[in-house]
Amino acid sequence: MQLPQIRLQSQMANIQINQTPAQQSIQQNNAIQTIKQPKADLDIQRTPSKLTIDQTQAWEDMDLKPISRRIEEAAQLGKQAVLKGIARRARQGDELMKIENNGNPIARQAKENGFDEPKQFNIGWIPSAGAVKIDYQPSSVEVNIQPRKPIIESTVQKPNIDYKPGEVDISLKQRNELHIDFINLDLGGANFETTI
Repeated sequence: MQLPQIRLQSQMANIQINQTPAQQSIQQNNAIQTIKQPKADLDIQRTPSKLTIDQTQAWEDMDLKPISRRIEEAAQLGKQAVLKGIARRARQGDELMKIENNGNPIARQAKENGFDEPKQFNIGWIPSAGAVKIDYQPSSVEVNIQPRKPIIESTVQKPNIDYKPGEVDISLKQRNELHIDFINLDLGGANFETTI
């Protein structure tokens, strides 16, 4: 026996989605910057050092004297010798005036006038210690500085932005369907009979 059947076949609808992603690009240009640094004002005042070496006495100790110094010393020695001679003669004259007093002034004066005084010499250094005189004045430096601030100029660059929006395309890939089949279905009625 065959039973009547109703067969249903359905198919779901399918949706198709196509998506184009958005695109964005950003370019940031470098800022334009200029820096100028003026030179600082620098003022230096310097007094040079001074070194003085006086070796006049050392040369004189070695008997290396300039002619002007020799003339001056000779004049001084001559003056002293004249004054010493005058004093000796005055003293000897006074002694001869008083010859009647005790003593023998003529013999003593002859001995004094006939012989020079013995020379005196002691150990010495040529030139003598401290004969060279050194004087030093150090230099002085005065520095004045006036700094200058830098001059900075900046120009900002705006970014370049390029944007392309994305797209979403939705379409129906497959329609929905429903199939209905009838099997072994007999219908009967008055003067009527059919098979489906």
